Amino acid sequence: MVRPRLRRRVAGEFGATFFKPAGIPVRELETVNLTFDELEAIRLTDLEGLYQADAAEQMNVSRQTLGNIVNSAHKKIAEALIKGMAIKIEGGTVEYMHNLYYCPACESTFQSDDSEESCPDCNSDKIEPAEVPGVQRHRHQRGKKGV
Repeated sequence: MVRPRLRRRVAGEFGATFFKPAGIPVRELETVNLTFDELEAIRLTDLEGLYQADAAEQMNVSRQTLGNIVNSAHKKIAEALIKGMAIKIEGGTVEYMHNLYYCPACESTFQSDDSEESCPDCNSDKIEPAEVPGVQRHRHQRGKKGV
């Protein structure tokens, strides 16, 4: 039996979920689907410059899994750019880390769209915004190659 896939943590906020070449109607384009976890992996490693081990920790996956996610995303993005395809960002087995709260009384973490006033588990009013694991730590950046 196959082990169920763990939810990958996504902390980034993305401004768009669809990209296409200019001047070509959408109906004439093939589309590549990029998942939110693939986009998050690209954000952490390529944009933020994190080592794969640090990015993997933030996404709650192994370093090997993060590497596989990054490779898949790079291949899809390259295909879209080279072949002039649209990129649609959707899906994936993810856990969004927005609006996350922590209750020190019962040590639970919960997500809410509204500003919570009490913990849904123990009704404590001493809740606080939760920190996303790994985000507050010092960030390692890769050195420039060929300089």
